[in-house]
Amino acid sequence: MSLNLPQTHLVADAEAMREVGAHLGRELRAGDVVILQGPLGAGKTTFTQGIGSSLGILDISSPTFVISRVHKSRPPLVHVDAYRLLGSGDSSIQFDDLDLETSRAESITVIEWGSELAHRFVESYLLVDIAFADELDPSNQMRKVVIEQR
Repeated sequence: MSLNLPQTHLVADAEAMREVGAHLGRELRAGDVVILQGPLGAGKTTFTQGIGSSLGILDISSPTFVISRVHKSRPPLVHVDAYRLLGSGDSSIQFDDLDLETSRAESITVIEWGSELAHRFVESYLLVDIAFADELDPSNQMRKVVIEQR
């Protein structure tokens, strides 16, 4: 990966969030893992849509209820939402049950809400932290996106 990290982006709207995701997506290769963290509604799935668009995938939606989706592309994109796993007993066992390790080497894996579980899955990953730029004004669409290697 040829990214100069860490990177910080101020993002004005959903389209700009997709653009930042697409920029990262063009740099990702099979075996790469991206962990997305941020509050509800911050733009994690929108960011993933950008990654997907760089791979030719146009139908990415939140996998909250199915927990994991595999999108066919080259390389495949595995999109996981670990939100429901975090509040339900031993989330590490449930996360292991997804068997993501089987496809990790040949896929790009994006895990929303995965920062607490990442160490169980991979030694090195990209952490994308998405935050509301103005926490006191929820009507403000500006987001701060920080991308760093862990």
